[in-house]
Amino acid sequence: MGDPASIGPEITIKAFADKALYDKCNPLIVGDASVMEAALSIVDHEEMKIHIIEHVSEAEYKYGTIDVLDMKLVDIDKLNRGEVSAMAGEAAFQYVRKVIELAVDKEVDATVTNAFNKEAVNLAGHHYSGHTEIYADYTGTKNYTMMLAHENVRVVHVSTHVSLREACDRVKKQRVLDVIRIANQACKDLGIATPKIGVAGLNPHSGENGLFGREEIVEIIPAIEAARTEGINADGPVPPDTVFSKARGGWYDIVVAMYHDQGHIPLKVLGFVYNQQEQKWDAVAGVNITLGLPIIRVSVDHGTAFDQAGTGTASELSLVNAIDYAIIFANNS
Repeated sequence: MGDPASIGPEITIKAFADKALYDKCNPLIVGDASVMEAALSIVDHEEMKIHIIEHVSEAEYKYGTIDVLDMKLVDIDKLNRGEVSAMAGEAAFQYVRKVIELAVDKEVDATVTNAFNKEAVNLAGHHYSGHTEIYADYTGTKNYTMMLAHENVRVVHVSTHVSLREACDRVKKQRVLDVIRIANQACKDLGIATPKIGVAGLNPHSGENGLFGREEIVEIIPAIEAARTEGINADGPVPPDTVFSKARGGWYDIVVAMYHDQGHIPLKVLGFVYNQQEQKWDAVAGVNITLGLPIIRVSVDHGTAFDQAGTGTASELSLVNAIDYAIIFANNS
């Protein structure tokens, strides 16, 4: 469900209001039933009913009836939508812990997360920089990475939630090679038999043969060469300012980015479309996938959007995309 004070409950109702969802999978929500009940009226779907369950086995999976595994963590009378609070942060964190538990125990085939607010989660005493780190911690995963996807463009990251200065220090041969391997496997899990992988450089023009930095020569090229000896079709280092245009044009099935913003900015330029004339977002698309885990985790590629919470106007497109990706991974696992 995501942060109870966010747009998460609202866009979840919108996604569940499409009968096509039930034709593709058996969906259920982990969250608070009281918050979901309130969200029904916010998005004008009072015709739908909340079915409260305590165990996955009690779910009905009937269109028009939304199964909610009720965690009972939110006092609805004290919930202020659009505001950071320890109560909402604690609830959001516990929802994530619960879906991880359900997936590890094989009660569900895949997990899809709405956004939570990092400040709220930290106020609740849980010091994580994001969902990815929680999933890694609670599944005991050491070698993992984040993948973003929008239409035919996919990107994985050598590092994510660290400073730019630290990100440069994390560009090491072994880590780059590990991420190339994970990227290759992810494409195969999506049904791409022979993935083509573009590996971005770290520096402008991929270092220009050492003129603008030596990370490509010392760390990235050796990683690419090692990947090729394993039969992986890795190309690069490709200058960061052209690699995504090439991916968009079909040169690559996936791009290995060296740090957070190198991968996030082009994906969000593609997926987030703001209508200046109407002063609203026409599209907030794209998904965030944690690779390397023993379970499937896909997420929306946007934040809590507190400024829209409670208005019923937020787009569910990214959530729908995330569910579709989770289904693909589950069907290929």
